[in-house]
Amino acid sequence: MALAEQPFEEFEETPSQSTADFRGNILDPGFDLTLRPMRYPLFYEMYQDAIKNTWTVDEIDFSDDLSDLDRKLDPAEKHLVSRLVAFFATGDSIVANNLVLNLYKHINAPEARMYLSRQLYEEALHVQFYLTLLDNYIPNHDEREEAFAAIHNIPSIKKKADFCFKWIGSIDELGELHSVEDRKKFLLNLVCFAACIEGLFFFAAFAYVYFLRSKGLLNGLAAGTNWVFRDESCHMNFAFAVVDTVRAEQPELFDEDLKLRIVEMLEEAVECEYQFAEDLLGQGISGLSTKDTREYLQYVADQRLLQLGMEKRYNSKNPFGFMDLQDVQELTNFFERTVAAYQTGVSGDVAFDEDF
Repeated sequence: MALAEQPFEEFEETPSQSTADFRGNILDPGFDLTLRPMRYPLFYEMYQDAIKNTWTVDEIDFSDDLSDLDRKLDPAEKHLVSRLVAFFATGDSIVANNLVLNLYKHINAPEARMYLSRQLYEEALHVQFYLTLLDNYIPNHDEREEAFAAIHNIPSIKKKADFCFKWIGSIDELGELHSVEDRKKFLLNLVCFAACIEGLFFFAAFAYVYFLRSKGLLNGLAAGTNWVFRDESCHMNFAFAVVDTVRAEQPELFDEDLKLRIVEMLEEAVECEYQFAEDLLGQGISGLSTKDTREYLQYVADQRLLQLGMEKRYNSKNPFGFMDLQDVQELTNFFERTVAAYQTGVSGDVAFDEDF
């Protein structure tokens, strides 16, 4: 007979001061393997919630999408989709590489590394989803190769990729995080991938997908995006929870210098994504202007700053009505620092709140 998992509450322990002191802070060098007593139970809860959010690519039906691509999309919309799938082709692989090369190395808590292991699985699942998407949307072998080479050949996508690689490389040479400056560099990398890449680049892409869905187009892409959206929201919540943990343990790291560097990084990310938007929307799409897209990007950037406990930079409003309220799986406030409860194989549309 299999052993049932004991309730999480039964394991709640309060480590002695000497034990807590010995194990140090979350960015202290080392390889902590001790799950009991558990220093950061929130990360374990996030891991458990992520397991409940399991989905598979096989659940997604692309058949209506193919009909839409052939018969319903106009040339400008087809250009938007071609640029989107070209970005999707490699975006999650870049995130996964940073997770393995940098985050897992320096976040020294076994319960946090459990979550990162789960996140790595989810990034691989997203790669599989977008690979399947490309195989369905672009049956021509040579055209698919061009999509995967977009980070080298399409300037607007290359600019975003170069931004990502710059921040991966920014801590590539870091060994153990002993100095204040080294820990700041790590925090900037963590914030970059949570706030700028997963939290801005991908959330802009989601907006384009949901715009098409608001017109009744590409429902297969939208269904898969619902699940990816939930995953990415949890990834952000985890990263921001790590930031909060570091802030509580080492508040001296969060000085005006670090805040200024974060704002400058987000400003650069907004400009990268806006250049991509100009490319995507360059042929003119009714109901989706570059002006509104810039305002939306600034709005999302402000939400990320608020999540980091910082002041808004732009004070922009969300101009996209189709991103305010969609029908109804009760997924409340992705942008608070706690993770909502999910069910395995959830279907249906996403409900967005004001904080999107």
